Amino acid sequence: MTSGAEFPLMKKRDLFAQLASGHSAGIVVVTPNRRLAQTLAREFDEQQTASGLTVWETADILPFGAFVERLYEDALYSDIAAQIPPLLTGAQEQLLWEQIVGQSSLLSIAQTAAQCGEAWRLRHAWRIGPETGNEDAAAFNSWSRSYEEKTKGQIDSARLPDLLVGLFDRLKKPKQVVAYAFDILPPQTRGFLDKLEWMSCKPEPQKGSAVRTSIPTAKVELESAARWARARLEQGSARIGVVVPGLQQRRGEVVRVFSRVMQPGYNLPGFEKAALPFNVSLGQPLADYSLVAAALDLIQLSFREVEFTVASRLIRSPFLGGAESEMERRARLDVWLRRTIEASVTLPKLIALIADCPALRKLLEAVLSLTKESAEQTPSGWARRFSALLEAAGFPGERVLDSDEFQTRAKWHEVLSEFSRLQTVSRAMTFEEAIVALRRLCSDTLFQPESGDVPIQVLGILESAGLRFDCLWVSGLTDEAWPLAARPNPFIPVALQKKAGIPEASAEGSLELDRRLTAEWTVAAQEVVFSHAQKEADHNLAPSPLILDIAPGEIGLPDFPRYRDMLFAQGRLESIADNAAPRVTEKAVRGGTRVLADQAACPFRAYARWRLHAQALDEPATGLDAADRGRLLHALMKNIWTELQSSRNLHGDLEPVIARAAQGAVAEIGIEGRFAELERVRLAKLAREWLDLEKTRSDFEISALEEKRTIEVAGLEFSGRIDRMDKLQSGGHALIDYKTGNIVSPKRWDPPRSDEPQLALYSISAKEDVAAVAFAKLRPGDMKYMGYSRDDRAIPNVKQWRDWKGLFALWRKEVESLGAAFAAGEARVDPKNGLATCRLCDLQTLCRVYEKNPSPQPSPAGGEGDFEE
Repeated sequence: MTSGAEFPLMKKRDLFAQLASGHSAGIVVVTPNRRLAQTLAREFDEQQTASGLTVWETADILPFGAFVERLYEDALYSDIAAQIPPLLTGAQEQLLWEQIVGQSSLLSIAQTAAQCGEAWRLRHAWRIGPETGNEDAAAFNSWSRSYEEKTKGQIDSARLPDLLVGLFDRLKKPKQVVAYAFDILPPQTRGFLDKLEWMSCKPEPQKGSAVRTSIPTAKVELESAARWARARLEQGSARIGVVVPGLQQRRGEVVRVFSRVMQPGYNLPGFEKAALPFNVSLGQPLADYSLVAAALDLIQLSFREVEFTVASRLIRSPFLGGAESEMERRARLDVWLRRTIEASVTLPKLIALIADCPALRKLLEAVLSLTKESAEQTPSGWARRFSALLEAAGFPGERVLDSDEFQTRAKWHEVLSEFSRLQTVSRAMTFEEAIVALRRLCSDTLFQPESGDVPIQVLGILESAGLRFDCLWVSGLTDEAWPLAARPNPFIPVALQKKAGIPEASAEGSLELDRRLTAEWTVAAQEVVFSHAQKEADHNLAPSPLILDIAPGEIGLPDFPRYRDMLFAQGRLESIADNAAPRVTEKAVRGGTRVLADQAACPFRAYARWRLHAQALDEPATGLDAADRGRLLHALMKNIWTELQSSRNLHGDLEPVIARAAQGAVAEIGIEGRFAELERVRLAKLAREWLDLEKTRSDFEISALEEKRTIEVAGLEFSGRIDRMDKLQSGGHALIDYKTGNIVSPKRWDPPRSDEPQLALYSISAKEDVAAVAFAKLRPGDMKYMGYSRDDRAIPNVKQWRDWKGLFALWRKEVESLGAAFAAGEARVDPKNGLATCRLCDLQTLCRVYEKNPSPQPSPAGGEGDFEE
């Protein structure tokens, strides 16, 4: 390993002075990464502006890899072009390694191929020979020989510097190369530079102070860094850096937190993204951008069945033709499809279901006409086909793209062009192979739209090297995270990697590199903050040993208001009594007896669901959802008792009855194929176990099955359906309600605000003499009746209630109270059991219960929601 600090250093001011002379000086500055090249170029431009200049020649500053490729391109346009082999793209290299590795019996071919590509680059950059160490190294040596054979007459990025070194005598070279901020020079890079006139240059250290601080959790640490950055920005700092280890994994969280702190209300409609004063150094996978995701989804749907969620996104996508003019129609189409369609859909089936969106149907029909032939094609053939499909669909839509979308579309075209170039190293592909390769290429391509200069830079560890700031915050420096653990490549013997000097190959090398990075951070700004979290879940954390010699201290962090706080601070509040809606004017109530259950759970829930018709969008499920299984169970029981009619028929051969009942239930729900057979077997097993319980009862006859009834409460009519009513030999009737869940208890009928008032309502309104009310719990291994009865002879395990008339009076009072409250328009946001009642409710956004109970609560999706935003 060779450090750039070993060579005579050019001062940065001298470098800028020579660059100011223009291209006649023949100076090229190379940097370790693109971020540093852009920053150095901007600093040079700022100095020129400060000097009073309005026009100057652009400084020739670029990453080392781009410099090598530029020399290669110059060679292609020289008189030695015929001797220059074509350069493989990164995607071509990956595909070649996959072809080679794929001949072995490995599961993770793509991941193994990527590691092989990295080992190949390390071997050339650090001059490591193909020595055999273990089975992995032996396999890599064998694969490397195959790779060399496949790439004869071509060159890749790992070997390109060595190729150019051999051609330097015949190439036009710069007068001088300056290697800026190189902390590590692998032997290949050093050898390349030694063939040129070059010097080293490093940024000058800043004189300032460094402080160490601890923060309770990593989440609070990130929030604190954002608040600190905003405070420094408002104090006039022009260059603010925040280093976040693991930035690629935390990018979404970083953007959300910094956006909220820098601009409360950033996610409101109409807010301009360009107004945010920070930039995240690492891009995100191109496949994650909505425009590219829509293109990939459309291509997938064109040829293969997809999940409905994919089709739903496409229907509502702004990147299909007619999206603006048919916006409302397509939204209604999506809602309707969610209620009617299965969990997966093909393009022909989707087209057949589109009736009220003529533009969308016409576009999709045009797409379908281009998918008739799906035989194997070359990558370039598939690329042309995919472009034609997108054009037929009106991609990227009729509205004008914003700047980010425009740049994303240009990058998509670049990636599609790179995909087409795979044909130089690939045979013809099937559609599955082509779409997998294209998706992986989009996922491997990190992209970030260009934007104007902003004062706050959020950086990963490597991106921060060599940069200078007015103030810098480095986060995440716990003893477990810093120094980084050794990460040797598995395909090169570790001893050889250590000997070559690869820092990541050993704990010692990683420690030394991270020690130098830490020292570099301390002089990277006038104010430097090192922070670490104190806890991760219930696990205590300690500061990294590399920052223990930095004095601890407290950081003053202003508490910037959130958007909700800003609204309330305005003081322009208007009080509106919204706990009462107009009275119900129609006698017949939509929703049946479920209305009273919702009124008991939360008056607003009943009002919103059954009067405003507010509800979450349906989600088509694979297989049977809970509602389907409930209908199957009710159909099974109905079919069995329609045939048996009484307990007297329980003692014969029940297998034919059970088989017919299960078959009828499956047919009624519309289940077909192998899945239907599985359900018949499951239902038959459940029926046998339940009928064994029924045999223990006293004699009874079936009085009603799935009988619809209209019930009047508080002047309103509610429709209901009685699952089953038995006429008992002991006298009276038993009302029975089938249940399959775990939470089954007659206590759910108890007032006040009973959880399930349906059976109580049926009981008090029945024209029959009701002597027992029971849940029938049909759960394998836990079959039982649970409820109340007038005497102890009605149903086994059903509790006798001494004051039967008193119980009915209590139920009548409860039901009348709930019905009267609904009729009067009571709509309070008043969940019965607090936020526990709201956990499975889909109306939280509408009722804003978290404003009444402001403590942060887990969102329905399982994450931590910022409800006030």
